[in-house]
Amino acid sequence: MPGSTTTSAPTVDLPLADALRLVTDALGAAGYTSAEAAVIADHLMDCELRGLSYAGLARAVSVIERIRATPPPQPIRIDRETPVSAALDGGDQVGYLVATRAIDIALEKARTQGIAVVGARETWYTGMFSYYLERVIDAGFVGMIAGSGPALVAPHGGTESRFSTNPIAFGFPTADRPVIWDIGTSLITHAEVTLAARLDEPLPDGKAYDPEGRPTTDAAAALQGAFTVWGGHKGSGLALVVHLLGMLAGASATPVGASDCGFLAVVVDPSALGDADDYRARAAEFAESVRATRPVEGGGAVRVPFDRSAVQRTETLRRGTIEVTARVVDTLRQITLAI
Repeated sequence: MPGSTTTSAPTVDLPLADALRLVTDALGAAGYTSAEAAVIADHLMDCELRGLSYAGLARAVSVIERIRATPPPQPIRIDRETPVSAALDGGDQVGYLVATRAIDIALEKARTQGIAVVGARETWYTGMFSYYLERVIDAGFVGMIAGSGPALVAPHGGTESRFSTNPIAFGFPTADRPVIWDIGTSLITHAEVTLAARLDEPLPDGKAYDPEGRPTTDAAAALQGAFTVWGGHKGSGLALVVHLLGMLAGASATPVGASDCGFLAVVVDPSALGDADDYRARAAEFAESVRATRPVEGGGAVRVPFDRSAVQRTETLRRGTIEVTARVVDTLRQITLAI
């Protein structure tokens, strides 16, 4: 993901089991069933394992605030379906649940048809697309996921929000380590800005504009203004097409607040086009050739996308603890105690 903020707020070290229990209990106190809380918590904990704390337990606070401020969601339903496709109405359920259902359907269809296209609308906060792509890769398939959402990001050359943070991700199985490229098309994520606003901490320079179009480091002003797009005019073009892909299942181009985000997953079985084992072997060989590229003078080894996440997750599991902002921990505990 592009951009990263480091909080200076007080933190606490939590054993992994305690962190999982904390977030699961808070989600249950907010009204989620044990099965739903388990799905959401697993995703949030994986963010923590990979060092993306702004998308981990802190995100649970935002999820709970959002569901308490809106009418109860409706069941997820399939609006239309073919042997290779499905369009879901998420019923205003949180995206961790909707995307999980969409990927379940996509994998089932890809197993029988060789390819699947599944889209969803009426959802919000879908999290890391790489999380879902690991499931796709574990099944031996190639995947692409794109998402749209509310206006938060200014197009290149502008200072008013038109795009969402519009993440896009691709995942490829290999005979060795998976290759997953997962980015947002803004210089900073919504979760990072939300956490900075919650902690009253500044954003890095050059990441956002205030409502009057002036560069700002004030997170609250950025949430009312616009984030900076990633990659100049090329990133702006990518953000545009990702937005249009996310809208394919009927999501609004301009939803209000955290609502009606679009989600599109395409899953392909390599055996539909050739020898799957041969593809995985050639993909692994190519990825290794990238890692073996001569680095720039003074630089470290060249990495393939997802290498950092995999190493970080392994290290966090070995350590057995995560560092969580104390205010987030206190808030989740208060939510649980308020039952």
